[in-house]
Amino acid sequence: MSTFLDLHRPGEPLLCPNPWDIGSARVLESLGFKALATTSSGYAASLGKLDGSASREEALAGAAAIAAAVSVPVTADFEDGYGATADAVAESVRLAADAGLAGCSLEDWDGERFYPIDVAAARIAAAVAEAGDNIVLTARVDNLVHGVRNLEDTIARLQAYEAAGAHVLYAPGPDSIEEIEAVISSVSRPVNVLMRPGGPTVPELAAAGVARITVGGSFAFAAFGALVEAAEELRGPGTTNYARLSAAGQKAAATAFRDS
Repeated sequence: MSTFLDLHRPGEPLLCPNPWDIGSARVLESLGFKALATTSSGYAASLGKLDGSASREEALAGAAAIAAAVSVPVTADFEDGYGATADAVAESVRLAADAGLAGCSLEDWDGERFYPIDVAAARIAAAVAEAGDNIVLTARVDNLVHGVRNLEDTIARLQAYEAAGAHVLYAPGPDSIEEIEAVISSVSRPVNVLMRPGGPTVPELAAAGVARITVGGSFAFAAFGALVEAAEELRGPGTTNYARLSAAGQKAAATAFRDS
């Protein structure tokens, strides 16, 4: 755990992009990234499913395969821990450790509702106890991305999860550098921030004291977007302007997969 956690340095954020399969993970590793984070939405899409539809067994298998394929630490998006009870969450963390993962993140949203703050904190405490020295536990507050624009509630939840022992804190959704700075100043643990379109840049996030930066499913859906554009070009004008992206991808794959 210490090696991965040591990469979280406020002001020198760990750039931790989100692969969705073994190939994307190996490409990202070959580009020099020091750690990777799985994406629930991107991985579900690779299975032909919507975000939130993959089972714990599927998510664990995907994350374990990525971790086994690269030499850098991998932290897994475990949604809400795949169970309402603290015992279920602790079991998910145990399985993550057994799978060779360096960390996992847990949300306080079950797909339909938010867990009450005391229940959510108890779930984090159980996860941290199970993690021991094996897993970096990231506690995630999801209210901002589900329409609850209440920064005070976000901060209160982050503080409760910090008190419960979370190693890293994460609240996707703040759009302004001022909100991000307010979050960081309210806690003492490393803070992860999700890159958002039109939001602060990496240098701005570094200056604010962010310790880790992730991209969620955006890389995965950028790849799907490139696929759609290429397919529409084939069906439309019938040209091959997409060949530029194909060549870049083939070159990256040749480098990343050379030792396979």
